[in-house]
Amino acid sequence: MQSISKITRQILAQNAARDFDRLKLKLARLRQDAFGFFRGTNALFLKFLPHAHPLFRAPSSLICGDLHLENFGAFKGDNRLCYFDVNDFDEACLAPFTIDIVRCLASIKVAAPGLGLRRAQSKLLVQSFLSAYVHCVMDGKPRWVERSLAQGVFRSLLRRAMRRTRRELLDRFTKLKGGKRRIRLGVKALGSNAAERARLRRFLSRFYGPGRKAAFFRMLDAARRVAGNGSLGLPRYILLVRGRGSPDQNFALDLKFAAPSAVAEWHGGAQPKWPNEAARVVAVQRIVQAVSPALLHAAIFEKRPFVLKELQPSVDRLDLDQLCQRPRRIEQVIEGMGHVAAWAHLRGCGHYGAASAEALQAYVQGMRWRRAAERLAEAAAQRVFRAFEIYVKDYDRGAVAAAITPP
Repeated sequence: MQSISKITRQILAQNAARDFDRLKLKLARLRQDAFGFFRGTNALFLKFLPHAHPLFRAPSSLICGDLHLENFGAFKGDNRLCYFDVNDFDEACLAPFTIDIVRCLASIKVAAPGLGLRRAQSKLLVQSFLSAYVHCVMDGKPRWVERSLAQGVFRSLLRRAMRRTRRELLDRFTKLKGGKRRIRLGVKALGSNAAERARLRRFLSRFYGPGRKAAFFRMLDAARRVAGNGSLGLPRYILLVRGRGSPDQNFALDLKFAAPSAVAEWHGGAQPKWPNEAARVVAVQRIVQAVSPALLHAAIFEKRPFVLKELQPSVDRLDLDQLCQRPRRIEQVIEGMGHVAAWAHLRGCGHYGAASAEALQAYVQGMRWRRAAERLAEAAAQRVFRAFEIYVKDYDRGAVAAAITPP
């Protein structure tokens, strides 16, 4: 067996027991660029942070746990209006708010070279994020970004998301065959076997959502979903259900396994007594987001915790590559993300043992923590770049492929 670096061994250990086909896809995605590597290795990133640093004794809130540039996006809420908000809560937990801040600042620094940003530009964006964050925390009122209030690039994004019809969404993930919809297999979905589909059908037959009759959840098709980066390889499905009628009022659902939070484990602080990991994800998401996605529920499938929600298209994210051609636009985006992060943390205050909003406000007033957060983010980003270089060498010489075996 080929020798392999400590960094790569850690990555493989953190991704053990995942679906083999999707694990191969994830390992290939980690090879593509440093930012993709950063997105898919949060557990490794946490090892690059000094656990005993005073910054991580800051007030606690309900946090995303994996706050970075790609974990903000537009989606339709359960009121059918579109919002721009934090949209990934796999790592959510009760922890110092500064964990989110350092992760997000580091994401700016890691993404900068790929976006063609100079060091001075990335530093300016970091400061813009922090200033926007502090301003909104001190304002004390959790607000939100939705179409009627959004400006500039956010307005364009939300208008595009709002105009997307159910049929357009269905056509993206499904195809018509004999007047009936079936999930389109390929880049976004892999086939599932008959036994797996039967188990999913039984699961949905017992599921009732508020205001939804059993017929709404009658399953028409299912496939293994290929989406995300950090979670790629964990059990995840696209479920096509009858909804309000075939073919164009069907609904596509996302059923995603809820793994334990690496951030909660790294932090080590006391956590609320969640019934299970899916309950943790859903509870935090419902509190922290202004409005949550439609059909968001914690569920148990095959005695394991899963999060069920309406499928959201990944295209409803900001195209940072295009925005970087217009510096004022990218600064507007980063400021907006700072606002959204602050509103999320304010909503998370006072719940499940989190600090009060007043404690958060008192902490963020000073400048020392901001300078410390920027230094930690810079140091962690540099370690990410070095780890990526090591992983690339292992991947390119075939050591990664040799270290994993099909079932």
